[in-house]
Amino acid sequence: MAWLYLFIAGLFEVGWAIGLKYTQGFTRLMPTVFTLASMVISVGLLGLALKNLPVGTAYAIWTGIGTTGTAILGMVLLGEPAGALRLACIGLIVAGIVGLKLVSA
Repeated sequence: MAWLYLFIAGLFEVGWAIGLKYTQGFTRLMPTVFTLASMVISVGLLGLALKNLPVGTAYAIWTGIGTTGTAILGMVLLGEPAGALRLACIGLIVAGIVGLKLVSA
């Protein structure tokens, strides 16, 4: 269950990271509410996951999911560049996430 909490926490981290862009400096109400709720849920689920997972592994995976998802959504939603080198670097992050999961099973 801890791994599921961690995965969902990572998805909510993507939500709040992308949400920050839409708050326009916390001047828009609904994006701000969504972003703050996503922050609370993400950190709360991370806390639940940390009951059973090593902090270093869990934090690295949490930020890795957030980084990867945010970078991909930045390309898809916000028109950020999607060059081969950038995609390769994202692939390295994913490889690190998978590697940490495999050695922590």
